Amino acid sequence: MSAFKEQVANDIYNVFLNLDEFAEEHLIEGKTIPVVIDDDDLTEKKKGQILGIVEADMLIYGKASDFPKYMNNGRFLNVDNREMIVVKSAYDMGMIEVALQQSRSS
Repeated sequence: MSAFKEQVANDIYNVFLNLDEFAEEHLIEGKTIPVVIDDDDLTEKKKGQILGIVEADMLIYGKASDFPKYMNNGRFLNVDNREMIVVKSAYDMGMIEVALQQSRSS
């Protein structure tokens, strides 16, 4: 792994997902993990009318390996004991970004 990629990986886990910096612990599928819930980024992305993001109620960033393997659109994801629906997910450098919509049946 290159020095740059190593530094990015260190920053992800030691800064961005650090509980003393940006992250907070949330219950995802019954497992307590550090994530960042970013309402400001969600608002900005909605302005761009990005497909899937417009319908989202929540945007979560976390370590990809902490999440279920398959995060397909339409999948249910339990977040803090609330059933949410994945409307968009993306992976990048070991991280996952998940846009979620509140399940109207819960």
